[in-house]
Amino acid sequence: MLRRVWQAAIEPLLDARVPFYAALGNHDEDIGEQWKYPLFNMGGHRYLTFEKKAGLLPAIAGTSVRFFVVNTNNLDAGQVTWLARETAGSQADWKIAYAHHPLYSTGRYALSTVSRRRTLEPIYVNNGVDVVFSGHEHFYERLVPQNGIVYFVAGASGSVRTGEMTLSDRVARGYDKDLSFMLVEISGDTLYFQTLNRLGETVDSGHITKKRTHS
Repeated sequence: MLRRVWQAAIEPLLDARVPFYAALGNHDEDIGEQWKYPLFNMGGHRYLTFEKKAGLLPAIAGTSVRFFVVNTNNLDAGQVTWLARETAGSQADWKIAYAHHPLYSTGRYALSTVSRRRTLEPIYVNNGVDVVFSGHEHFYERLVPQNGIVYFVAGASGSVRTGEMTLSDRVARGYDKDLSFMLVEISGDTLYFQTLNRLGETVDSGHITKKRTHS
């Protein structure tokens, strides 16, 4: 199934050796051990962390970005303990978490975000996570920073549901008129983002500046 649908759809990217690092969605654990699929680069783990460096000399003076891939299907005690330990212990320049389910949303799943937010947000806030990406809702939302963290809901790459967003002072930008996807680039202390629809039109863009703490 994955080979026929997902892999075939992005074959040019795979041929160009673009790596993918998956987060488990709400249907994935129902249809087999997706975390063992080699092209998802999950190493057989339902949740994981990995680091990337960028720059002219990444090994020497590059910008380090630590990603935390959270399995929001099952936030058991073991995973929560792991996430707290890993986020606290990371010395990366940027800390970015991503998962399938959002912590903030104005869509049909808004109510279900509450318990998840109570579990995860204190960890993110206390341990310096900068940005959180999610999907699940089939539209695009960028939230106004919540406790210093910028949250994105980018769930409209495969399908879109129109008319499900609601007006909220938490939302900086929302889009549910067409399919959309995000491009993100980090350069030093700045993260640049651009969201485009199916026609290539920019529906949101901007940047986030890393706030440095001084001891």
